[in-house]
Amino acid sequence: MPQTIQQHRVIVIGAGYTGASAAGRLARRLRGEDVSITLVNAEPDFVERVRMHQLAVGQTLRPRPFDEMFAGTGVTLRLGRVTGIDVDRRTVTVTGADDAEGPQDLECDTLVYALGSAWNTQGVPGTTEHAHEIAGRDGALRLRDRLAALAPGTPVTVVGGGLTGVEAATELAETRPDLDVCLVARGGLGDWLSPKGARHLRKVFARLRITAHEHTTVTAVQADRVTTTEGDIPAAVTIWTTGFAVHPIARATTLRTGDTGQIVVDATMRSVSHPDVYAIGDAALVAGPGDKPLRMSCASGVPTAWQAADAIAARLTDSKLPTISARYFNQCISLGRKEGLIQYVTADDRAVSAALTGRPAALYKELVCKAAAWGVANPTMGLPTRRRRVTAERAARASVTAA
Repeated sequence: MPQTIQQHRVIVIGAGYTGASAAGRLARRLRGEDVSITLVNAEPDFVERVRMHQLAVGQTLRPRPFDEMFAGTGVTLRLGRVTGIDVDRRTVTVTGADDAEGPQDLECDTLVYALGSAWNTQGVPGTTEHAHEIAGRDGALRLRDRLAALAPGTPVTVVGGGLTGVEAATELAETRPDLDVCLVARGGLGDWLSPKGARHLRKVFARLRITAHEHTTVTAVQADRVTTTEGDIPAAVTIWTTGFAVHPIARATTLRTGDTGQIVVDATMRSVSHPDVYAIGDAALVAGPGDKPLRMSCASGVPTAWQAADAIAARLTDSKLPTISARYFNQCISLGRKEGLIQYVTADDRAVSAALTGRPAALYKELVCKAAAWGVANPTMGLPTRRRRVTAERAARASVTAA
């Protein structure tokens, strides 16, 4: 007969694609009487981060409340902002979502760190004061209100020539063809794509009348313009999309972090300095194919959530540790609602010659977005699962020894 044990307390902080997936997957791997799973998040519903450019231009997104998503799973949602972590004492400090509730310390045996990332101003003067970001819902909603008030012919500048910038510029130009939209890129437009992909991107930019300022670096942002190495560009609204920066809270702990502030983890997403902490998604410094760090993205983040959840479950139940080889297959880019670009890539994210374009690519990207949201609510991909018993010995040792 299995021994009766005290519940092993798992806290997952952050409920984006990775945190929500990890919590739900753990709940389907372990018995509720053995493990308590608490998901801490500042908002009561799931935010489809890959659709923030759609929200910013006024499109309505389907609500996805967590109380429906996790109904009957055993996952407990704790609304609040994480304001502190003591990984040595194994506590997480949470302040109530409305700030009326004072900070409280939650104790845990295993912590899954999934606080993710926010926009990266790159230290450019004026960005914080004058630019808009779409890395999160609050920023996208503020931008939506600002864009709605713009008169025809108003100049809008998107800074950043990566995936987020390209999607933001094309979505805006398609929705508001009356605006004067431009994009500023440090390199060439789509220079990371295959020749076929880059040609298609330029074709869409031309059709949507988006001006591309290539090989141009922004040095300052002001209320009515951006200053660049090539001169000033008018901008009644500046949208800043030059990459992401991780939440700074990890660096304030004794966790080992890299130069980016990401938590250094092993192949199972376990912190190399604290075996009772797992980091996933944008918060984790994960070695991918060729030992290249995985880029911050939903595509690479979700597999890390699966790996962490399965590794935690395996260590608690004396099961075989799973291994998921993180790799890339394609980059899915929406270019408005009618056009898309699927750039196929090598395992380490380098473009190959093959690319899907046009309306089929737009439908493909939409399917990927819907599948990503469905996967959060169905973290074992709809397959039947067996909830395993936690062994008393493993529950006592899992947090302090390496398997």
